[in-house]
Amino acid sequence: MLAASEGGFHKPSIDEFFPGALLFAGTPFEINRIMLIRLVMTVVVAAFFLIAMRRPKLVPRGVQNLGEYALDFVRVHIAEEVMGRENGRRFLPLLTTFFFLVWACNLAGVIPLFNIAGSAVVGLPLVLSVVTYVVFNYAGIKSQGFGRYLKNQLIPSGVPVYMLPLVLPIELVSTFILRPFTLTVRLLANMMAGHLMLVLFFSATSFLLFEATALFKPVGVLSFAMGFVFTLFELLVQFLQAYIFTMLTAVYIDLAMHEH
Repeated sequence: MLAASEGGFHKPSIDEFFPGALLFAGTPFEINRIMLIRLVMTVVVAAFFLIAMRRPKLVPRGVQNLGEYALDFVRVHIAEEVMGRENGRRFLPLLTTFFFLVWACNLAGVIPLFNIAGSAVVGLPLVLSVVTYVVFNYAGIKSQGFGRYLKNQLIPSGVPVYMLPLVLPIELVSTFILRPFTLTVRLLANMMAGHLMLVLFFSATSFLLFEATALFKPVGVLSFAMGFVFTLFELLVQFLQAYIFTMLTAVYIDLAMHEH
């Protein structure tokens, strides 16, 4: 009665993360559904802040008030909280871009017709992680000098000389390999898992309510309820992943600029 061959239930598949080309197929500029979502959400974020700050007033109202609140959230709760006032404002454009770009692309996962996060495929998380990697290394080298920066990153203060053969490889891997890797995987895995769960719940709901026998229709109602609850949970996860990604970027930059 519930066999996929008899009805229309299609379980979520990894193939959904590799849609066919929409434009420029077979070229380096190929655009598929997920790339289109990324472009659309980038334009939406840029348009929002352009409109909000187009004619700023001393006493903000309407969209400007919302825009300033959004910018202040990143400035106060991420940039200055982690890096202090001076360095926080220095890197605020980067952190603001990261936060709202990641959040917007994440939100696409629950927007009708999009139904998949722009960060659910490795490209975007990887590119942002590489940018973070370049920026924190650049900031550390500029602040301390190349040799001193490497020494302070690889040799923690107070480590005995005889422990260096063990500590050096650990610090090398954790600082220069695991940081960009974990940034990428954390965001990617959460968005992939969220999409698969939502597809599972709502595909099951459609099948159970409209194609399965009457015996299973109450289960379809339960599946819909679980899908709704999980959508609310996914909204929280989408925000948290943007916040965590941006927060860790700020932490890595701050750590790189200080000796200890």
